[in-house]
Amino acid sequence: MFYITIGFRNILKHWRRSLFTATAVGAGFSAISLFAGYIHYVYYGLTLQAVRGEGLAHLTIARHGFFDNASLNPEDNLLSNEDVTHLGELLNKQPETVTWTPRLAVSGLMTNGHTSTIFIAEGMDPLREALIRGRFRLDRGGILDPKFPNGICVSSGLAKLLNLTPSSRATLFTNTSTGQANAIDVDVHSTYDTGVAATNDKSLRIPIDMARRLYDVEGADRIRLLLKDESQVEPVRTRLTALFKTENLALDIRDWKQLSAFYRQVKSLFDTIFSFIFSIVAIVVIMSVVNTMSMTVVERTREIGTLRALGMKRGQIIALFSVESLLLAAVGVSVGAVITLMVAFIVNSLGLSYVPPSSSDRVPLMVDILPGTMVLTFFLLAFLTSLAALFPASGASRKGIVDALGHV
Repeated sequence: MFYITIGFRNILKHWRRSLFTATAVGAGFSAISLFAGYIHYVYYGLTLQAVRGEGLAHLTIARHGFFDNASLNPEDNLLSNEDVTHLGELLNKQPETVTWTPRLAVSGLMTNGHTSTIFIAEGMDPLREALIRGRFRLDRGGILDPKFPNGICVSSGLAKLLNLTPSSRATLFTNTSTGQANAIDVDVHSTYDTGVAATNDKSLRIPIDMARRLYDVEGADRIRLLLKDESQVEPVRTRLTALFKTENLALDIRDWKQLSAFYRQVKSLFDTIFSFIFSIVAIVVIMSVVNTMSMTVVERTREIGTLRALGMKRGQIIALFSVESLLLAAVGVSVGAVITLMVAFIVNSLGLSYVPPSSSDRVPLMVDILPGTMVLTFFLLAFLTSLAALFPASGASRKGIVDALGHV
């Protein structure tokens, strides 16, 4: 309590200098907290986009080798109807399972009768896919209707290229698994936005039975598995891997992060930016505290000599200045927390949005409030300020008592 009392008195005594240091700490704390809240919201949105929007679900199961060379020998990586049924029974027994769904990828040419362009289609079960999609961005469209087995969903960029609208007719051309030419007339049920610019001019969503007819096969090339919670991904994957090994099933499992290159790239970028910002803030805070404490030590040299003459040990002198720096950090963080809450409230209330790189859709600009991150940031800044105070305080404690008392 003695250290805290003396520390507060010294902070108030030199309030202008203390205000400058506390402002630097508060600004740094606010910058870290706001950016952490922003990237947390971005990560959350990217997760939903991958799991729900792209339909990756949480886990994808396929034959061994599918994820490495599926495009080279697609027919060798197909799961038969019996395989799909057996896998479905195994997945339904997992308590974490929400739903599973077969997928079959098909590519080829799409034409409106006058113009043709390439397409990449995902054959899917409409009812099961609706469970995976949930309520995520229903405004984007792309929901297949099981009542229309010949209806497809066309990405907005592709629809624009071929001048297609809902109720339009088109034709899909592709090769079967044996290399024979095949074509199917389809009805455009709706258009949708994929959310990714790279795929918005070539993607289709079609019923899996249509994909099978185009490819002239049965079964599927992979199974998507949606779990109740993302935290269950690793335990379920470990359990399923062991189960497949026990039953001698040559299957591989990938989670949604492994399959979403866009998520990994964006996360890597933001993690780097956050590290850079934190490094700058740390340097500013350390330099501010060192400057403040160095000036304080010079001005209080005689006081330090007096305290040493009264019996205070060197460690206690260091502790005194360390507590003072901690108090400065606490004041700065308190101000920074208020600033963080105010800025986050204003930003979230304005309804701002922007179009990120490689995106085909606007996303809201939001900042999450992260109490855990704010507490961790406080402890990190407190540690840095204490560390910064050690250098001038250590030098002051080593000064001779006589020299300190005679300091002018």
